[in-house]
Amino acid sequence: MAEVPEEQVRTPTKAGKTVQQGIDATGEGRAARRDEAVRAAVRQGLLGHGVVGLLDVTGIRESAAELRAAFEAVSAPGAPVLHAFAVKATPLVPVLRLLHEAGIGAEVASPGELALARAAGVPPDRIVLDSPAKTPQELREALLLGIAVNADNPQELARIDAAVRAAPSPAPLGLRVNPQIGGGTIEATSTATETSKFGVALRDEGAREWVVRAYLDRPWLTRLHAHTGSQGIPLSLMARGAAETYGLAEEINARAGRRQVDTLDIGGGLPVNFYSDATTPTYAQYARLLREEVPGLFDGRYGLVTEFGRSLLAKHGTTLARVEYAKSAGGRRVAVTHAGVQVAARTVYVPGAWPLRIAAYDAEGRPKTGPEVVQDIAGPACFSGDLLAQARALPLLEQGDHAAALDTGAYCFASHYAYNSLFRPGIYGFAPDGAGGVAFVTVREPQTVEEIVSESGGAHVTALTTLGASPRR
Repeated sequence: MAEVPEEQVRTPTKAGKTVQQGIDATGEGRAARRDEAVRAAVRQGLLGHGVVGLLDVTGIRESAAELRAAFEAVSAPGAPVLHAFAVKATPLVPVLRLLHEAGIGAEVASPGELALARAAGVPPDRIVLDSPAKTPQELREALLLGIAVNADNPQELARIDAAVRAAPSPAPLGLRVNPQIGGGTIEATSTATETSKFGVALRDEGAREWVVRAYLDRPWLTRLHAHTGSQGIPLSLMARGAAETYGLAEEINARAGRRQVDTLDIGGGLPVNFYSDATTPTYAQYARLLREEVPGLFDGRYGLVTEFGRSLLAKHGTTLARVEYAKSAGGRRVAVTHAGVQVAARTVYVPGAWPLRIAAYDAEGRPKTGPEVVQDIAGPACFSGDLLAQARALPLLEQGDHAAALDTGAYCFASHYAYNSLFRPGIYGFAPDGAGGVAFVTVREPQTVEEIVSESGGAHVTALTTLGASPRR
């Protein structure tokens, strides 16, 4: 691959096209930037292993600004609001840094994610730790640093009790609850079902009273957390989850006779439209619905925390793959590419719930035209179900062309699945260079063969053959 990812790369812009400022609800500006970036990436040889991830820096900044503006529009003046990006959606240090500088914090759910947020320079007071399986060491570190922690269950709360008794902490502390109000269209990502593994199940016998008593016994518990949304969850159900959380906070404060709960964490989960370039629903729509359904959430008595992930990044990522071979099977055309289960595991294994749009580009990286042909877009993994798209009508993809999986900025190319020891793709951010072209920067280097071997125990090649072996005579 050419050694140019850190350099500015120019390509001609489309006649009459300018970057749309502010909200780009139709996605036209984003689509135009994507087309230019694809062409530039192909021309500059960025597809080192036949696949590359591209991140639209302009679009990410716009989404961060839209999120902040949406909640500022419905909140009381001066009300504290922390938007903490769900790191699991796109665990890349440069992305976290970009969001931090755009006014977005970090929601982390593991020691690794916390390390990424800290490496990005996100300060502790803008980090929230949520996880159903925090270790004592994780809790001690978070409490020492002053990172907000939401306990998931009574046993974890008991660990925090012991830590607080041993050494008071400046960390804001809360409890996660599950309002048990039902799921959406994707069971695996529904977090407020009757048997969800997350939080204290509020409708179980005695649970609500236990939660209230837990707060009354612990004056240092000042936050309440519930996450209802995710892909496949309607806005109405998300709003209902926020209303349930608010109602519980009001009950706790009434029983305490003071405003003990001062901050509500309503999670994230705004669904993403994977069927067109349009951004729908928008943050503004969700914020307005929340204001209508739960007005007390915004009257200034409570601080607010959100944990959006997919909706901030998904539409600003493109996975571009070279068509290595084009063939026919059973009368259907098949484009065999270098993007499959390793970059889009959910789509491959559960295509009905996680469909991806595919865009066709020619060998030069230009949008491909011509009659549409029903074809499969296959990945490189050695199992028959490794398909990014099945029976999709597209301009015919031929050897040397390129297939782009759109809306893959979250939970895709940055969350690698190492099936067949396939390479992790390089990831590059792009933006207009101010001179009519495209500038690229490296976000993550493409993985090397040496790194694959190292991660697969290459330094311990004889470990098993020598274990328990009889000494030679």
